[in-house]
Amino acid sequence: MPKYVVALDQGTTSSRAMLVDANGCVVDAVQNPFPQVYPQPGWVEHDPRDILSSQLGALTELLVAHNLGAKDIDSIGITNQRETTVVWNRETGEPVMNAIVWQCRRTAPIIDELTADPQTARIIADKTGLVPDAYFSASKIKWILDHVEGAREDAEAGKLAFGTVDTWLIWTLTQGKVHATDVTNASRTMLYNIHELRWDPWLLDLFGIPESLLPEVLPSSGEFGRTASAGIVPNVPICGVAGDQQAALFGQCCFQPGQAKNTYGTGCFLLIHTGGVACRSTNNLITTIAASGPGAGPEYALEGSVFMAGALMQWLRDDMGVIDDVAETSAIARSVSSTDGVYVVPAFTGLGAPYWDADARGAIYGLTRGTGRAHIVRAALESLAYQVHDLAVAMEADAGVRLSVLNVDGGASANDFLMQFQSDILRTPLRRPQNAETTALGAAFLAGLATGFWKDAEALCALRSSDDVYEPGMEDERHAKLLEGWARAVKRTMSDALSS
Repeated sequence: MPKYVVALDQGTTSSRAMLVDANGCVVDAVQNPFPQVYPQPGWVEHDPRDILSSQLGALTELLVAHNLGAKDIDSIGITNQRETTVVWNRETGEPVMNAIVWQCRRTAPIIDELTADPQTARIIADKTGLVPDAYFSASKIKWILDHVEGAREDAEAGKLAFGTVDTWLIWTLTQGKVHATDVTNASRTMLYNIHELRWDPWLLDLFGIPESLLPEVLPSSGEFGRTASAGIVPNVPICGVAGDQQAALFGQCCFQPGQAKNTYGTGCFLLIHTGGVACRSTNNLITTIAASGPGAGPEYALEGSVFMAGALMQWLRDDMGVIDDVAETSAIARSVSSTDGVYVVPAFTGLGAPYWDADARGAIYGLTRGTGRAHIVRAALESLAYQVHDLAVAMEADAGVRLSVLNVDGGASANDFLMQFQSDILRTPLRRPQNAETTALGAAFLAGLATGFWKDAEALCALRSSDDVYEPGMEDERHAKLLEGWARAVKRTMSDALSS
């Protein structure tokens, strides 16, 4: 009997491969970073070959380290950075250019031009659940077809394929036999009608994208194909695929309406499950398709996105030299009693939900001669919590429910200072699972449910061990003062304030 499900977790800055056993425990993991490419300010790219080499290298190293063959692996689940756009030649398998990453803002003018008529913006939102923005894949595809020599002609001739990163990995793992994505990733392209569950002809025409370029859309839990790539264990079924945030929602066992999670990764992502109802936001959040088990769905979620979370900590470490290790930030923040009025607004690539200001840029406010390293570090951590607070307020208004508890995961959820401050500023208990790798677990759970490795959703919930819980305890006056200062800082950072 197979011993493990393999989860491939392809993220924005690294690729990981994990072994998950029948108890839902991560037995081992291999992680490989890969380079980030910044051709111009506000532009972010990845070489798709770097994505592949880092991901397949991690998988190979993991299997070799444990001497595992096909008989030991039940299935593979894939979770991925969403919206990042790859276009490649179907015959050669070669990308036509670097992948345009979800963080990249180069296509903002395309969105501005296409949505100059408010009616167009409303139709896009109605069909896709998304706020029209350069964040999503549609304008990135258009940019590639318009700027890479011969790309549009080849696309119209059926010679090119588009995929988000899951599709790129599936194509490679199956040696080009399968060109497919799942519903959660499709729902992030701004080309997929989340109500009719199909690529939308009106949207394709608006962005000038041939439908032949697009992958087949499949449920998140079910067989996508089998491994055939050289050097990889052959004939293992790929049975679970979901974009990283929907995978984390599933990995947190948020299967019922009203259950919510926040992931602290490169970005920060808050999702609340809304069941079979595609709840339309009136507070600048987005409606997206949630991952669901075999035979279920469609199911939906409301989502709010913060563009800079863990990436802000990396900036402090790698570009500014303020810290040596992200792990030390909790102790540094606690070395001072407050930020002394310092606020960091990390709008490096614009502000995400609920503001959606692509032209805003990062700022630090309240600096005095007495400001030191610890104040900056603490203010950076607090900025993550403030942004999540803003999302939660908007989400509660849209969903009509008060968050009674927030499930947390991702790298920064290990930061005890941040978790306590987050609970305080939200005035909501936080629940952190013992295994914070819920994104990878979600991909594994989706795969294992499809094959019967796990029986059902109830069996997955029973695997969850005791959680760490953070209870709010901040006094009212301080709470109000901190949020008032944050609101002022954000207002000063908005692009209309900067231009006035």
